[in-house]
Amino acid sequence: MLNEETQQRRKKHETDEVLRKFDEIFWPLRDTVLRTARFLIRNSADADDLAQETMIKAFRFMNQFQPGTDAKAWLLSILRNTRIDRLRSAAKSASLSLDHLTSVADQTTGLEYEKTDDELEKVEDLMEQFADTEIIEALQTLPEEIRWTLLLVDVEELEFATAARIMNIPVGTVKSRAHRGRTMLKEKLVNKARDYRLIR
Repeated sequence: MLNEETQQRRKKHETDEVLRKFDEIFWPLRDTVLRTARFLIRNSADADDLAQETMIKAFRFMNQFQPGTDAKAWLLSILRNTRIDRLRSAAKSASLSLDHLTSVADQTTGLEYEKTDDELEKVEDLMEQFADTEIIEALQTLPEEIRWTLLLVDVEELEFATAARIMNIPVGTVKSRAHRGRTMLKEKLVNKARDYRLIR
């Protein structure tokens, strides 16, 4: 039977190994987690708290991560689940169904005005004239699930199939939301462009 000193050395070695793997695999992705949280939540303190909780959970459940798989997708799955848990908690206190919160994205286009295809295409040329903060603000006005889709597919550039696994929805739904979300985002930017008199 191992004596106490040997057990302590082994435990320390195992802890050091876990820390090494965490630093090697997940710590470099902390900026991705924080960026995604800040895209989702306007309040920077709440976003930082969500990102921190995500990293803590990743460390705690690191034994569930399969080496060789997509570490970023795994972290973003934790982030999404943590966000959903918080929404559920808020929904209970407000007597609001989470299904209502997450289904809005599939029930509305969110378009305030009808824009021509020509106007929407011009937005791509105008994108460079907007500050990053303005694009982020426009993104933050979109419904939660639309925002998630654009973050995963366009910001993090994940494959549709990977985004579908993270969001636990069919690939076709991801594609539909991505298309709708891009149109909605362009719509918001068209309005900004008109405010700035960049277009009529």
